[in-house]
Amino acid sequence: MAMNPPIEQWAGHCVWLVGASSGIGEALARQLLQAGARVAVSARQAEPLRALAARHPGQALALPLDVTDRAAVTEAARRLDATLGPPDLVVYCAGTYTPMRADGLDLDTLLQHQQVNYVGALHVLDAVLPGMLARAAGGNGTDAPARIAPHISLVASVAGYRGLPQALAYGPTKAALIHLAETLHLDLRPRGIGVSVINPGFVETPLTAQNRFRMPALISTAEATRQILKGWARGEFEIHFPKRFSRLLKLLGLLPDRLYFAAVRRATGL
Repeated sequence: MAMNPPIEQWAGHCVWLVGASSGIGEALARQLLQAGARVAVSARQAEPLRALAARHPGQALALPLDVTDRAAVTEAARRLDATLGPPDLVVYCAGTYTPMRADGLDLDTLLQHQQVNYVGALHVLDAVLPGMLARAAGGNGTDAPARIAPHISLVASVAGYRGLPQALAYGPTKAALIHLAETLHLDLRPRGIGVSVINPGFVETPLTAQNRFRMPALISTAEATRQILKGWARGEFEIHFPKRFSRLLKLLGLLPDRLYFAAVRRATGL
């Protein structure tokens, strides 16, 4: 049974991708534009966004911003409403990642992860949720074109399932996003708003390029995008991939603490 209204057709619908200058966000933007959606792209790096928008005049909108700046996020949401229209789907995929262990703890880096990976998502929710609630309550109207139900999708990570080596800065913020998505789904699904959480494993992006260890089941951004679109089309709440890796981590997460810690240490050598 679908946990969200399935999203299968994109033509004419409006999507706001926050964190779209590279990696999964950029790949999603290209795929959704090809499918006919109107797409707003946001990130700190302005030039890649403007280049993408220039290739799709009238269909794409560049909204450069820093997600840690609440006023900038609010203004970007206002510009989106005025230009492409209110978003049917908002995807939060902004993120930062620095490998860290406890013997190299750096408070500034920890707080940066918190602000970008988690607090930025709260800024976006604050900017878009009131309008989504109003539209969900009001319906389309008899003469309005059919629209997908409003939907919020948060990109977390399998690193948020349980504690992992090197993830001292990154993992807790992704665990927070998973918890946030679960709570939002409980609150918003009865109000007609879809909520999903995306938990990728290792994907070839500029962030994972920092890793100096073998990344099991590493996939391309094209494959990640295919899995995300499939998950939305099925109305899934949690979209996790690649399954051969994410399912293994789910099973490990069910182990008692003593066995879980032993298995992770043995598998990673850390």
